[in-house]
Amino acid sequence: MELNSDSIHDVIHPTAAFSQSQTPQQSSQQAIEENPSWLESQLNPQARIDSLEAPQNPLWRIDGCTGLGTQYYAIPLFLGAVPPLRFDVFIPEEAGKSPVLRRLLDLNAAFHTKDSARVRRLGISRHILRTLQAWTLSGTRESVAQVYKDLPFGSRIIFENLDLNIRNIKITIAPMHNLEKQLLKIANIANRIGLPADVLPEPIDIHQLELVQQLHDSVCVVRLNNDKSQSQDKSSRNGERLDDVWIFKTLTSGTKYLYRELQNLLRLESHPHVISRPRYLVTKYCQFGGKTAVVGFLIPYHSAGSLRDTLPLLRMHGQLTLDLQLKWAVQLASALSHIREQGRIFYPDLRLDNVVLSDSGDIIMVDFEQRGVWCEFAAPEVNALEYTRILASDESLANGEDATEPLIPEEVRNHFSALLTRELPDWEALQEREDYCKLPHGYESYNVAWECLSPAEQEAAEVYMFGRVLWCIFEGQSAPQRAAVWQSYRFEPEIEFPTFRQTHPGLRDLINRCTKGRREVLSSLVVRSGSKLVLRTSGSPDDSGNAADQADPSVVLQAAKDWWSAEVKVAEEFLQMRHDKKKRGEWNDNYYGRPTMRGVLADLRAFQEKKLVV
Repeated sequence: MELNSDSIHDVIHPTAAFSQSQTPQQSSQQAIEENPSWLESQLNPQARIDSLEAPQNPLWRIDGCTGLGTQYYAIPLFLGAVPPLRFDVFIPEEAGKSPVLRRLLDLNAAFHTKDSARVRRLGISRHILRTLQAWTLSGTRESVAQVYKDLPFGSRIIFENLDLNIRNIKITIAPMHNLEKQLLKIANIANRIGLPADVLPEPIDIHQLELVQQLHDSVCVVRLNNDKSQSQDKSSRNGERLDDVWIFKTLTSGTKYLYRELQNLLRLESHPHVISRPRYLVTKYCQFGGKTAVVGFLIPYHSAGSLRDTLPLLRMHGQLTLDLQLKWAVQLASALSHIREQGRIFYPDLRLDNVVLSDSGDIIMVDFEQRGVWCEFAAPEVNALEYTRILASDESLANGEDATEPLIPEEVRNHFSALLTRELPDWEALQEREDYCKLPHGYESYNVAWECLSPAEQEAAEVYMFGRVLWCIFEGQSAPQRAAVWQSYRFEPEIEFPTFRQTHPGLRDLINRCTKGRREVLSSLVVRSGSKLVLRTSGSPDDSGNAADQADPSVVLQAAKDWWSAEVKVAEEFLQMRHDKKKRGEWNDNYYGRPTMRGVLADLRAFQEKKLVV
């Protein structure tokens, strides 16, 4: 089954349990590929892509992609040093509906591939580069330069269509005035985020930054040039290095999460294993509205990378020692305990991608947007609430230009909306807008599921996520599950949680106690094989096997529907039980009996002191 946005609704999300659009999509596409018409046959010279070789003297560079393969970080090399104004290339998914184009351009692989090295090898990246090359050489160099000078932050370069012939692709520029409208003024940002003005970092203009590399959707490496116009020695000034390399954190959608993270980081007391407070606020003058707005902030750049890629590399080279694993585990537990004890701040984003290493090889926690992780990483009590939110929020329309029926029945949405309202009144206010706004009832974040939890419940959910991260650390794996739908990894896990091979028995017990209440996840049944969704075989989870029906869309759809129907029922029963017990005053916030974060830290330190040997 093809991996695209339709599969999210019909397989990957709990909406699969109630989806009304489950029509097998693959048979027609497969028929076209196996028996193409002459107009689509690769034997027809006019139906072939001229070339997918990168230009010899490229004018652009692709640094990665996101948005399930619809948004690409395109950097204009011919303009020299440019500020990080985030003018990405967007390809609407409907532009790539052709099965032939999807195959030739690796569009299904782009759905789950994120890092620059692998994205650059995809056919779509090279097609974009060649298209931008032709577009730029056709006389638009000055136009592109003007874009970087005049257009709003986050404006888009849109490919309105995809074509075998790059000269038939229509490119338009979409100014994002609405994004700049969402940005908060530097003059009143302290008041808007509820902090004293004297805690705000020093503001700098975005044009003082030079883009080095776009790492992720919200993170890029930049070079700060404080005194471009002055001839003085830039090696230091007041003891501070100039021309430093930093991480620029910004968002081109959902700006409320950017300001929420800024608020969290400025509230947190310093800790050696938590990213330091922002050093600068990055501002930009917005012509639309005539304001100087905060577009992001600078934090230190840790070039050693994340644990996700480091762990498997060290394991493969025999360098992942128990002392090193225990050091990282203790540091991470210490950081989480520190965050928990600050009050008003919870951490729902615990996964290896958000744990980076300093130059000295120590743990540094990053990402305080509080969006949360996908259910394959989250605690079951969080999932029960998140499933409810997804079902209550579904507004997708059925396939077809004239369709008016929702993809799940309206009564289903209303039922789960009422259930969620019982748990969190006015929950819609947390997600209906993209801009930062005052929330009702004293809510502290935009994360609906976590706002439903008490502080003790939040800690138990954090301990659950930490248990899965511990498993990755002591098994030397990049993630708890293989063949993840949302993202493929440079080093895919060789085993899956909760299988143990290398972890000391005493640590296994700790991990099991942290993850009490765990349930099977969708990937126990449906997995990604290459760039398709298939049923899991008895062997390798990314092996589609020889049985044709394992990749048959109708079989995958039905299996997902059955699995989600059962899972949603369990979630609903759990929430009803929780509600009834709370009403009677019998609810235990640590329902599954997991240890506290301080208790986990104490156990890890005890292991460290005993210097156990596997």
